[in-house]
Amino acid sequence: MAFTLINDEKFGGERPLFGIHHTRLENVEITDGESGIKMCHDLEANNCCFYGKYPWWHVNNSHITNCYFDAKSRSAIWYSNNMLMENCVIDGPKFFREMKHLELNNVRITDADETFWNVDNLKLSNVELNGGTYPFMGCKNILINNLISNSLYVFQYVKNVEIHNAQITTKDAFWEVENVTVYDSELNGEYLGWHSKNLKLVRCHISGEQPLCHAQNLVLDHCTFDSACDRAFEYSTVDAVIDGHIASIKNPTSGKIVVDSVGEVIIDQFVEQPNNCTIVVNNK
Repeated sequence: MAFTLINDEKFGGERPLFGIHHTRLENVEITDGESGIKMCHDLEANNCCFYGKYPWWHVNNSHITNCYFDAKSRSAIWYSNNMLMENCVIDGPKFFREMKHLELNNVRITDADETFWNVDNLKLSNVELNGGTYPFMGCKNILINNLISNSLYVFQYVKNVEIHNAQITTKDAFWEVENVTVYDSELNGEYLGWHSKNLKLVRCHISGEQPLCHAQNLVLDHCTFDSACDRAFEYSTVDAVIDGHIASIKNPTSGKIVVDSVGEVIIDQFVEQPNNCTIVVNNK
């Protein structure tokens, strides 16, 4: 079916483009109001600007390119499946909720507060997140390459995640996660990976206090630690190869930790059974 073209127009008010389908929007501006595009399918949008609230809800099969979403377009894209977004800037919070099959390439989000909630099958490439709290809450089946994020409390309650080449500065990241692997990334922030299951870090650099505690089946493959990392692995079952020095290891539950050097190993009366973690110091 051929696409209808809407070109060089402005729309405001409530639901001005409700129910459109097989339509391409070119240089269109949603100026104000609510729910500018809703209950639609098979849409393309290029060089468009969105200022009104909730402009893109219940839209299936869409491709958004070179568009701008203003801060007033909060909660802009929800309940929309099969979406590809490329080369866009988002200034509004609370984007991308309750969705399936979402892909973003070359997208900058300046207020990532409560963004990406309950998205199933999420793919990101060259994406930047700034500010806000709790992005990625409850998402699953995620593939990410080249992510820069300074948002707080990222990746909580996520499942089935693969991340490459990320720079994440945060606090309380990767809490209550399951089946997550992170490659060649910088993970900066306190209390990393608590209460995780099957978290694997490969060639990552880790900073921040008390990382990787209360973790089950934790794996570290040739990771490095910042000098401020202390009391790592408390109450965790862990299999780790650590390059370089770590300040302190405290009360790991079981497994094996191989490290070049360690400042202090703390095993006190609060350690959990079976209390049989082997710590091998190479002293290189």
